[in-house]
Amino acid sequence: MEWTRRGFLTATGALALAAARPAYGAAPEDPYGALRARWCTLTLGTGFDPSAAPYAATLRETGDLAGRYRSGMRPEAAVLWPDCPYDPPAGITQSYSRLHTMAQAYAQPGTGLTGDPGLVSDVIKGLDHLDTTVYNTDTTRYGNWWEWQIGSPQLLLDTVAILDERVAEGGLTESQRARCLAAVDHFVPDSMLGDYTGTSTGANRVDLCRVVALRGILGRAPGKIALARDALSPVFPYVTRGDGLYADGSFIQHTWVAYSGTYGAVLLDGLGRLFTLLGRSDWDVTDPARQIVFDSVEHAYAPLLYNGLMMDSVNGRAISRGYLRTDERRVLRSDHFHGHALLAAVALLAQAASDAERTRWHAMIKGWTERDRTLPVRTDRQYAVADLARLNAIADSPVPAAPEPVGHRLFPAMDRAVHRRPGWAAGLAMASDRIAYYENGNGENPRGWHTGAGMVYWWGAEFANDQYTDGFWPTVDPYRLPGTTVSTKRLADNEGGGWGEPKPAARWVGGTTDGEFAAIGQDVRGLAATLTAKKSWFCLADTVVCLGAGITARDGVPAETIVDNRAMGESGTAVLTVDGVRQPGTLGRTVRFRRAHWAHLEGHGGWVFPGGAPLNALREARTGSWHDINTGSSPEPLTRRYLTLWHDHGTDPTDADHVYLLMPGATRRTLAARAADRHWLTVLANDGGRQAVAVGTLGVTAANFWRAGRAGPLGSSGPASVLVRERRHGRTARVCVAAPERSGQTLEIIWSRPVSAVLAHDPAVEVLATAPALRLRLTPGTACATHTCTVALG
Repeated sequence: MEWTRRGFLTATGALALAAARPAYGAAPEDPYGALRARWCTLTLGTGFDPSAAPYAATLRETGDLAGRYRSGMRPEAAVLWPDCPYDPPAGITQSYSRLHTMAQAYAQPGTGLTGDPGLVSDVIKGLDHLDTTVYNTDTTRYGNWWEWQIGSPQLLLDTVAILDERVAEGGLTESQRARCLAAVDHFVPDSMLGDYTGTSTGANRVDLCRVVALRGILGRAPGKIALARDALSPVFPYVTRGDGLYADGSFIQHTWVAYSGTYGAVLLDGLGRLFTLLGRSDWDVTDPARQIVFDSVEHAYAPLLYNGLMMDSVNGRAISRGYLRTDERRVLRSDHFHGHALLAAVALLAQAASDAERTRWHAMIKGWTERDRTLPVRTDRQYAVADLARLNAIADSPVPAAPEPVGHRLFPAMDRAVHRRPGWAAGLAMASDRIAYYENGNGENPRGWHTGAGMVYWWGAEFANDQYTDGFWPTVDPYRLPGTTVSTKRLADNEGGGWGEPKPAARWVGGTTDGEFAAIGQDVRGLAATLTAKKSWFCLADTVVCLGAGITARDGVPAETIVDNRAMGESGTAVLTVDGVRQPGTLGRTVRFRRAHWAHLEGHGGWVFPGGAPLNALREARTGSWHDINTGSSPEPLTRRYLTLWHDHGTDPTDADHVYLLMPGATRRTLAARAADRHWLTVLANDGGRQAVAVGTLGVTAANFWRAGRAGPLGSSGPASVLVRERRHGRTARVCVAAPERSGQTLEIIWSRPVSAVLAHDPAVEVLATAPALRLRLTPGTACATHTCTVALG
């Protein structure tokens, strides 16, 4: 199995031979040999039938690939295989990947090459060639650092471990092993684990620790193993800036990029392996702060997993990867691919967790496995046999499957939010001076410009969960991403710079939540454009109320709000109904409605436009390739159909606005009834100073104050997000407040409602008065945390 760059990170081995191993808690005479054996068991797997599905097919595929690699080796001065040149250095990693596959084919049963001594000889010849020509102590690193310090040494060391563990005679000589380890020392010196800075942070630090730990085990160097263990400690604590895990559950890599889905998976996978590898040995990871990692499974990662997929809002530039041209197994790097990587990582970490944590995590994994019908987890071709064995054992266990939770999670530190309701979920991606519009680099994701401009993702159990899976990113119009308000000004590939450099000069991004509903806002600034806008999303019971105001631009082109842009696959014909009239399915035709009140898309759900609004609809087929958005991906053309709905604010608008309701899964009858009910929603304000709504039947009043002001019964002395929930049966109310601008300045909040008593409040909240109005003083800090006050109503 050939892995490239990040492809191998979630599947790093296959089946172990049925040989006796020291007990996990034993104290063997040779601790290094015991750890090496444990590593091979971890990465090669154990405890299943190699002749049974799906393992047998994976093992045969490993053997077939190894046979092709073996016959295709053509050692020359700068290559081991003709299609893997050493410049760029991705070819070095790719060459080690092929040798690793060959070593697996030797060590695994059922490959057709099991125990073949000639195969071992060819692996060693390949290692010698790489050592002689490029990966040695005399070479100066060039190109992408990752290939030299993570990609290549991980695969090299994994291959050496397999040879040392499985080859009794005719394996590596002491001299050959020493040269391999010296090359790793050259490119990954101990100093890489010194300061917690640069490329040695977050998931990258865990990867580097994995390299140094295994190098120490194979070289019987206790100091290196201890160094790797101790160098994990800076990864554990919550951070308040830069790379790492935040107390609110955010995970950031590359300083400005929300990256729970890919780098987060790498971090959990690596820690799961290292915790299990070193557990109950002389190098056990005992830092009590490691509990933060275990807590993160449910606090930071699970909220972003939905029916087996990982929301693309936290997958960074990996959304562009598609089918890699070198990937002979044709595995699509999709949201489900990344979700399954997290499942495998959680299953690994569970081995080192408490019994209670392990039981809960297995229940979650089992639920995601059962609900993912887009890409079945139990036969996912990205997995190596070891991962398949762990996940299938969980799926077959008696633990009950956990359902998807209902609730709202804000991730203020990475400008993301997730709203979950029965049967559906929505995710929101924003940008600020803390979080990039998008990340591009290494030829990846050059057109992700507007993915942080308030893009709204949504899925539902009764309709397709492959909405962003099936060729979405190479075929969607990048200027019309769902939920965004943008200038249609044409942008250059990689506009604004690379690696998360482009960020808007906007501070007010975030919101407040009571854990069920939420008020969220974004001060939108166009990328390389003059567009400015204030956007709010009020996340409620069956609806996301979407408001836009102050939409202004001077780019000489139209500005648009994309109500939605639904993918319908290669030949989808889902019926669009607007105000009860079925619309024709003609491709390439834009239909303009002067005053639409509601719209329904069969199999998806719909939208309501309170009081009516101009609306454009376009059903089209779009063609693109993954290579268009990733130079390392396939140029094969893909054509997908879309239904796009948008508000055209005109060329160079001034203070344009919009109001609409997103209602996933809603029927035509529900949409028509909501549109006809003029009393369900009251828009209290929608301008450049404040946006606020009230929904009486839900007891909700919510407002985003962009500056000091009043909106209905709510008032604020400065920028704030406020959510009030009245529980009429209990005669109580809860006031939730946050300061998305994060200045730390004191705020005063007024709710023009007398209360009979204050039942509870945060330490950051001071009650100034309860009548004739509730007046609160808030000392909010700078993390956009939600602060609450619960009162009894008179």
